[in-house]
Amino acid sequence: MQCDTGKHCVFYHGYQIVWSTKYCYKVLSGALRLRVRDICRQVCTENRVSLLRGVLSSDHVHMFVSVPPKLAISDLVCKMKGRSSCRAQREFPAIRRRYRGCRFRGRAYFSTTNGAVTEDIVLQYLENHIADPTGASR
Repeated sequence: MQCDTGKHCVFYHGYQIVWSTKYCYKVLSGALRLRVRDICRQVCTENRVSLLRGVLSSDHVHMFVSVPPKLAISDLVCKMKGRSSCRAQREFPAIRRRYRGCRFRGRAYFSTTNGAVTEDIVLQYLENHIADPTGASR
């Protein structure tokens, strides 16, 4: 565990975040998967969030992040989901046509801190998820 510093604080807020595509459609593949991954990284960089590990499967995004105390986790997820959905639909018109203008992402997300589970267990799970033959990418 490595702590970060702000102007007046030292912190480590580890969150596990998971969200799925709308109706669990398996659309995150190929170039779209890489683009969504890049967008999530950009949002994390802009908001000073440390992306410790992330996995994109064909139907969901799963990441482990360290978030500064001034940023609400709901705001971070909203930015990532909104920006990735908007840009993906703009850059990949087949998604918009296939889902009739609907966002390709679902509205809900899952978030938990790593208080009950150690960081090593979360990172080990994500490593095993990468090795799973479902087509996950880093």
